[in-house]
Amino acid sequence: QGNRMYNFDEIIDRSVDKCRKWDYDYVCSRFGAVPKDFIPMWIADMDFKSPPEVIAGLRQIVEHGTFGYTYCFDEFYQAVINFQAKQHNADIAREWITLTYGTVSTLHYTIQAFCNAGDAILMNTPVYDPFALAAERQKVRVIANPLVAVNQRYQLDFEKLEQQIKEHQPKLYLFCSPHNPSGRIWTAAEIRRVSELCQKYQVILVIDEVHAEHILHGTFINALNEGCAHADNLILLTSPNKAFNLGGLKTSYSIIPNEQLRARFRQQLEKNSITSPNMFGVWGLIYAYTQGLDWLKALNTYLAENERYLYEFVSERLPTLKMMRTESSYLAWIDVSATGMNAYDFTHQLAHETGVVVEDGTHYVQNGEHYIRINFGTPKALIEQAMARLEDFVQRHSA
Repeated sequence: QGNRMYNFDEIIDRSVDKCRKWDYDYVCSRFGAVPKDFIPMWIADMDFKSPPEVIAGLRQIVEHGTFGYTYCFDEFYQAVINFQAKQHNADIAREWITLTYGTVSTLHYTIQAFCNAGDAILMNTPVYDPFALAAERQKVRVIANPLVAVNQRYQLDFEKLEQQIKEHQPKLYLFCSPHNPSGRIWTAAEIRRVSELCQKYQVILVIDEVHAEHILHGTFINALNEGCAHADNLILLTSPNKAFNLGGLKTSYSIIPNEQLRARFRQQLEKNSITSPNMFGVWGLIYAYTQGLDWLKALNTYLAENERYLYEFVSERLPTLKMMRTESSYLAWIDVSATGMNAYDFTHQLAHETGVVVEDGTHYVQNGEHYIRINFGTPKALIEQAMARLEDFVQRHSA
């Protein structure tokens, strides 16, 4: 019934958007020359329109015609509190919430606030590259804790984790939950163990929950749920951008229960004058969180169907590729090592020969060299075309 209201099969011409994903010159600058009829399945933004309720709300603002400075007003806080309670069963106090300009820049500010040059931070690899870039740009060392793939599903190596924490005494542990790039949803027990290790060794736990809204298989556990993470050393970063396809509005927020941590975090934001929001960003969040939930539910049904199609296609027709089940988000993580090619060569040749543009796993700090990441947040017809080209490519190269 949901899908009748929202048409996720509609193919929108995004080549006019000046968006990185679909801009021909931009794609060529990243991947080398690609055919004109390329299908981009790389950067994590979706090819669907945002919820009609968001579009209608923003249209009212446009028609009103005044775009002056704004501030974080009651409706913003209330939208966040209600959404986190309804979606994730998380009980949040208003003063815990701080508006920021996108999660990637927030990672930079967080490291600036709590680390000095020469300090260490910990992260599980492979992981979203800006985690490491944010550290390196502040001259902070990255301690990589490799995830262990067991039956095509990542597990945390707690023994090695504790050993690394003891040895390197990281100031922060950046934990991606659900995990990007694999889509793995961590259990309450896993998050609790991570949190307990951080407590034991006085590490601040920074959890990125940006991919928490697209749950395809299983149940998402929010770090603030009862018996999950300790609240006194927790910094939670999230945004509506992945969920509702609002990435270009550059608006996100942090949730920090501990008063001292929050004061230090806000002080750093003030140093950079991160104070008043982007008008469209703050209203986009409010409309999405208060009126976009039916759309989100219908979208997740559509994404789960795309994931199933992709998984079955890879399993049945591409035996040299191994895909992890994507439990959350719209990104498939696929091991290509059995083709005899590394991920870098695989993605670049695939792009040049077929125009199917995917990410290669070397962009995920460490331990992703044998993987590619495919964005399936797109109409199914495009996925079908891309898979036909991929199958042809793999057959030609596995001779």
